[in-house]
Amino acid sequence: MDEQRNTVAIPVGDAQLPADLMLPAQPVGVVLFAHGSGSSRHSPRNVAVARALNGRGLGTVLVDLLTPTEDEVDARTAELRFDIGLLASRLAGIVDWLAVQRPAGDVPIGLFGASTGAAAALVATSSRADRVSAVVSRGGRPDLAEEALAQVRTPTLLLVGGLDEEVITLNERALAELGEVGELRVIPGATHLFEEPGTLEQVADQAGTWFTTHLSR
Repeated sequence: MDEQRNTVAIPVGDAQLPADLMLPAQPVGVVLFAHGSGSSRHSPRNVAVARALNGRGLGTVLVDLLTPTEDEVDARTAELRFDIGLLASRLAGIVDWLAVQRPAGDVPIGLFGASTGAAAALVATSSRADRVSAVVSRGGRPDLAEEALAQVRTPTLLLVGGLDEEVITLNERALAELGEVGELRVIPGATHLFEEPGTLEQVADQAGTWFTTHLSR
């Protein structure tokens, strides 16, 4: 499969956010990734899921939501990684950039959020219902999206490890807020980071099916 890979700086407000774009020759959609606390666009788990999505004809955007300077501050204080409002506003700005600049063409946009990144993805989605067509949360903290959950109108898949009991409970509560647009699936035998053999592959497979279903025109 012919692919185009670029590293770009996406302007959002006063920030320039580094991002890795992987675009198949004729993408059917593009998925923007929001990583979890203390991680980066180089997260091996998100990279693995992104490659699986590329294999299904989906473009992917792996981005750092903090600038290098902010990242240095966060490494000392761990404050910004939990600033869901800031992260969500950055994601919304990148969604707008994708919709206007169209690096993948005029294709539907999806969001894939992990851990705290899932909360940011849902808050961003609640304000960009006209531009985000599908959301997947991996081991996410959708509860941190708080009142924005009830405003989400976009098909949202919540994937949680079967051994991640506390997060299952949090996702069940979030599902009640999401209502009919939400679906919760539990991956048997998986802990929070889906490190067990075959579990991350199940995440990639289910996410791929969700996105190809909801991003296809």
